[in-house]
Amino acid sequence: MTDQALRSKAFDQAIAEDVLIGSRCLVCGNISVPQRQICPNCHSDQVERIQVNGIGTLATFTVIYVPPTSMADAGYNAKNPYCVGIVALQEGPRISAQIVGLDLSDPATIKIGMPLKQTFVVRGEGESAKKFLAFEPA
Repeated sequence: MTDQALRSKAFDQAIAEDVLIGSRCLVCGNISVPQRQICPNCHSDQVERIQVNGIGTLATFTVIYVPPTSMADAGYNAKNPYCVGIVALQEGPRISAQIVGLDLSDPATIKIGMPLKQTFVVRGEGESAKKFLAFEPA
C-alpha cells in the first residue's frame, strides 16, 4: 500500500470515528488537512498528526442540482440539491465538504463568512454505509 493510501485510510478511519485530523509541520508550524507526510510550505518531512477542532467559516460555496453518480445514488437531484463549500478552519487550512442544515430553496440566505462546525453524514446502508465529513451552521 502506498504512503498516500495509508494517509487516506487514516483520514477515513478518523472520520469514521467522528474526528477530523491533519498534520502540523515541526519545522515551520504549517497545518494541513487532511494530513500530509511532507509539508507543502517548507517541504520538511518532520510532521506530526494532529486533531483539528472542526470549527471554521464558509469561504465559498455552490449548490449542486445535477450531481455526480455517487451523490445521485444518495438521493440528490434537481429537486433535492446539496451544497458543497470550502471551509476555512480556525487552525488555518481550508477543506472542501458538504454543507448541511441550510435552506437550499433560497441560496441567497447562505452567507460567506458564516460560522460552521464539523458534523458527519452517512451515505449508503448496511455494509456499504460510509461516513463523510460535512459542516453545519454553528
